[in-house]
Amino acid sequence: MAVFDIDPIVKSLHAIRQDWRDSQRRPREPDGREFPSREAVAQAMNDLKGALFPMRLGPTDLRHESEDYYVGYTLESALHSLLNQARLELRYLARHDEDIGDFAIQTRASEAIRNLATSLPRIRSLLDSDALAAYHGDPAARTVDEVLLCYPGMEAMIYHRIAHQLYRQGLPLLARVASELAHGQTGIDIHPGAQIGASFFIDHGTGVVIGETTIIGERVRIYQAVTLGAKRFPTDENGSLQKGLPRHPIVEDDVVIYAGATILGRVTLGKGCVIGGNVWLTQDVPAGSYVTQADCTPSRQDAAARL
Repeated sequence: MAVFDIDPIVKSLHAIRQDWRDSQRRPREPDGREFPSREAVAQAMNDLKGALFPMRLGPTDLRHESEDYYVGYTLESALHSLLNQARLELRYLARHDEDIGDFAIQTRASEAIRNLATSLPRIRSLLDSDALAAYHGDPAARTVDEVLLCYPGMEAMIYHRIAHQLYRQGLPLLARVASELAHGQTGIDIHPGAQIGASFFIDHGTGVVIGETTIIGERVRIYQAVTLGAKRFPTDENGSLQKGLPRHPIVEDDVVIYAGATILGRVTLGKGCVIGGNVWLTQDVPAGSYVTQADCTPSRQDAAARL
């Protein structure tokens, strides 16, 4: 049997960890865990899914007569878990960017998770509109229950609607963890900062990318491999990337974007326009327009037929 000399490896890893912590201004003797747990966030998100849709995404043995009890118990568990993770994130941010005391951290964390809790009925209503949009927009969908149980776009939107609320409450790390959980499960990458209106439908979904400052209106439909991204990344006088600037598209109501289209920069796709497959866009599109590839420029009527 092979024998490994473990001790020097352990010591070397210890030294590397300490160098990293020093470079990141982390305390030598932290009080427990330093930042949120991906596993804890995953469990809380799974619980919130069950609380939002108990008879479809909850436990298999759940009955209608115990539905409210399950929702109450599950919400209590999920929200307290997220509260603990929110405290960890805010302590982490305080060490790096802000100088706030523990009482302020506790207060901010409690307020953020309380606001998330009160937003859940609105989130459920938005998700209902998303499910209906998928059902009405896809002839292959036989029921809205099929959409909820099977469609990756719906799964991604459940995570996004919750993650966006965490993002708005000043918990960007928890929000990003939640969105990346969905990304790993569905292949759909939606930044939690993206603003998405009601009745949003992602068909198929694999390879969809939606950037942080994207704004999407109502009744928008997009297909697989669509990118709503940034055209360029401005830097400051030190050469560092400037963060938070509006750099992603604005998509107005009733827009359809077909597979493989790439829309880059702070451009506006006007209400009701249709963007054809594999189109590359870096400029505004007027309302009601049909856009196809450069080597295929049919009339409006022909474009509608082709799309």
